[in-house]
Parts: sequence; C-alpha cells; structure tokens
Amino acid sequence: MAPHMDDAANGATASSPSGAADSEGAIETRGIEPVPDHERHGRVRELFPTWVAANISVLLLTMGAALVVFNHLNFWQALVVAACAAVVSFGLVGILSVSGKWGGAPGAMLSRATFGVRGNLFPGAILWVARFGWETINAVTGAYAVLTVLDLLFGVKSNTVLIVITLFVFVACTFLVSGMGRKALNVCNKWSTYLFGVFSVLVLGYLIAHIKWSEVFSRPAGSTAMLIAGIGTIAAGGISWVPTGPDFARYLPHSASGKKIVGATVSGAGVVMVPMVLMGAVMAVAAPGLADAPDPVSFLGDILPTWLAVPYLVTAIVGMLLINSLSMYSAGFTAQTMGVKLPRAMAVSINAVISLVGGLMLMLVAKSFLSSFITFLILLAVSFSAWIGVYAVDMARRRVRAVRYDAAALMDTGRTSRYWYVGGFCWQAMTAWVVALVAGVCFTKCDWFSGPFSGTFVGKYGLGWAATIVISAVLMAVLPTPRETGAVVAETAEAEAEAAEAEPVPA
Repeated sequence: MAPHMDDAANGATASSPSGAADSEGAIETRGIEPVPDHERHGRVRELFPTWVAANISVLLLTMGAALVVFNHLNFWQALVVAACAAVVSFGLVGILSVSGKWGGAPGAMLSRATFGVRGNLFPGAILWVARFGWETINAVTGAYAVLTVLDLLFGVKSNTVLIVITLFVFVACTFLVSGMGRKALNVCNKWSTYLFGVFSVLVLGYLIAHIKWSEVFSRPAGSTAMLIAGIGTIAAGGISWVPTGPDFARYLPHSASGKKIVGATVSGAGVVMVPMVLMGAVMAVAAPGLADAPDPVSFLGDILPTWLAVPYLVTAIVGMLLINSLSMYSAGFTAQTMGVKLPRAMAVSINAVISLVGGLMLMLVAKSFLSSFITFLILLAVSFSAWIGVYAVDMARRRVRAVRYDAAALMDTGRTSRYWYVGGFCWQAMTAWVVALVAGVCFTKCDWFSGPFSGTFVGKYGLGWAATIVISAVLMAVLPTPRETGAVVAETAEAEAEAAEAEPVPA
C-alpha cells in the first residue's frame, strides 16, 4: 500500500485507551482496543501458517469430491476451480487485512469507521450469526473425525452418548486454545502446518500409486456454468474469513508491506486448498459415494489403509480445532464490538456454547450433512459479500485521501465519536449494505429456497456472492462521500471552549 497511508495511520494506534492490557504475555489479554505502536512486533511471515491452518480441513476433500459427483467436472476443471477459488477468496482476505495494520484493531472494530457506531451493529450481527454456523460446521467435522479414528483403532461405533461427549471435548479444546490468544495460535499453526504437510504428502503419494488414473483423466468435462458455480462454492469458505483478516494483521508494524500481506495470505491458503480439493476430486472417481456420505470424514477409512488414515485424521483433527480456534478468536472481538461486556477470552464462550448446541442438532437431527453444508456455504458467501463491498470502498477512500483510523473514536460509542455520522449511522454505507444483501439473496438458489432472480444468468452461474460485492461497492462509491460529523462537532466544541477561555473575564 502507499506509504502516505501508513504515515497517516501512524497516529491511529500510538496509544491505547487507559488501562488497556498489554498482550505480550503467553495469554493475550488485549480485547478490541487498538494495538499501540510499542506492541507492534508481528511479522508478515506469521500470516502464512495462520492461513495454512485456517484451511486444514477434510471438508475440502468432500467439497472436491462434490465437484466431480454433483457438478460433473473433470480433473482439470477441478484444478481451475481450486486455484481460482483460492486466489479470489483469500485475495480479498489479504487486501482487506491491510486495514488491520493501518488501524491496529480487529475488523469488526474498524467496521465502526465504515458503518457508524450504531450502524455497525447490524452487519456485525449478521456476520456474528454466520460465524456461529461456520464454527458449528467445523466442530461437527472435527467430532466426526474423532469418531472415525475410534472406529478404525478400537472398533467403537458411534452412538448418541459418544457423539455428545466427542463434540463437547472438541468444542472445549477449541475454547481453551482460542482463549489463549495470538501467540498460542501462532505456535500451534506453525507445527500443525508441518505435520499436516507431511501426512498430506504421504496421502498424495498413496493416491498416485493406487488410483486408476486412466479413469480420472477420461472423465468428460462439465459445463461452464457448473465450473463457475463450483468456484463460488469453494470460495465461500475463504470469503467468510475476510472480515476477520485484520484481526491477524493488527500486530504488524505500519512498515509491513501490503503486497507481502496479500501474498502470504493467498499462498498460505492456496498451498492447502488446491491439493486437497484435487485429492477429493480424485478420491471421488474411486468412490463416487463419498460426496453423499452421511458424514464428511468416514470415507477416508474406506479409501486409505488404517496406518495412513489414522495419523492423517489425527492431524486433520488438530487442524480443524485450529480453524475453529481462529474463528472463535475473532468471534470474541465481534462479541465485544456488539456490546458484550466480557474480556475477549470469556466472550469466546458464547460462540462455544452455540457451537455445541448447533453441532448436536446437526449430528443428531439433520438428515444430510453435505446438503446442509453446501446450503450454508451459499448463504454464508452472500451475507459476508455485502459487507466486503462497502468496507473495501471505504478502505480505498482512506488510502487515496490519507484519512487515518482514529483509535480514540473507534472506542468512543457516544455522540462525540468521529464515527457518529448521523444518529450513529453512516446512511451511505447502510444503504449500500442493505440493498446489496437483499439483491444477493434474490439471486440465490439453495435447498431451502429460490430467490426471484435465481433463474437469471447470475443465479444460474452461482454468482450471487459476486453480484452482492459489486452492488454494494458500486452503491457505496456513487453515494455522497460520508462526512465524519462527530469529529466536526467535537472539534467545534473544543474550539469554542478554547475561545471562551481566551476571552477576558468581565469586571
């Protein structure tokens, strides 16, 4: 990013609110308050294992299989889908993560500058609810992985009591790791990246040696519509990380390169996404039924030998635990931004409880995991996309005009806040967000409903999420540039007070 933006932002985090906890210990105690300069010791390279860990999920195998079984794509089309999805989704994550080093605050907090102190509560609530769903899906997948390992090693079959215990333990471990904060997550991410990388290479080698590649490469190509729709489905998971990208960049110094932030983010995600989606597509040729399996994990025990399936699943369990820990880490910030009066580590407990309850419903009540998951991904992408377009335009304006994020104003929820706008709402951002969100839903088609515009080109090609980003961005760009009226009011009041003090006292 341009140096002048960084220079302008230097004052944004020079100090934190009084009493803000230092987060240099083993357990991070800092909440939503912006990180002061003297704590900006992060390095861009730390983002690489972070986004590797954020994608260590066997769900990518299932989604790769779905590209073959449901979208009827061949190997080369699956490769295109995986590569495009990684670049598009995590490219957005990387670009918007740059705002984290500008303002030194979580994305949910910086969003106050875009939507207004009160206005931010509305998109924040939608993102928070969507985050609940994502954490629930990951918790369920992790629990299924544990159940599969128990079955492979000890022949223990799944039952209701075991499901409850397994899910509870998984969510509890997630809560503990996410509560420890950034440093603990960085260490866990680093070692899980190494372990998962080793076992993924072993699995890939096994597939190369045992899969009938003639059948893999002889599959006919699918339609262009299904290819484009596949990109949207795979990219939805990455898009859900966009608002939380600044959370992991807020400890970076102002001098950190924006291009390197984007590069580390995309490469970290892509190095996992692309091979895992391809592995799932290859596995689907050998076992077409895996994409329609009752759970997203047990098929590995049928395709891989036990000596390889068990350690691979164990590393995947660790990976999925980290995915949920990263998600809950950011969810704690969202909860605080929404007004939850708890420390970040304790605010995470709200998401942990909801993940547990939602996970039990999905494992014990839902009939089809995959169909529920795909539907969730479609709605997830739309709900996050409306926020992305508005936030991105606001970021671009700040870069061009060298307008910094004001640390004090971000923490101020009263009328004197620079981000009070009109009644606490930035009506331009709110208008663009609402219109785009409604339009995105209208273009959407899933198992639960079909929007009135789902039969159009955008709907048929699964581009509702892309249309949502474009609509919100265009509206935000063409509407009048928001005026930070709270700042003007505060400055006027201060000037009047100084003038009054300067006047001579009458006799």
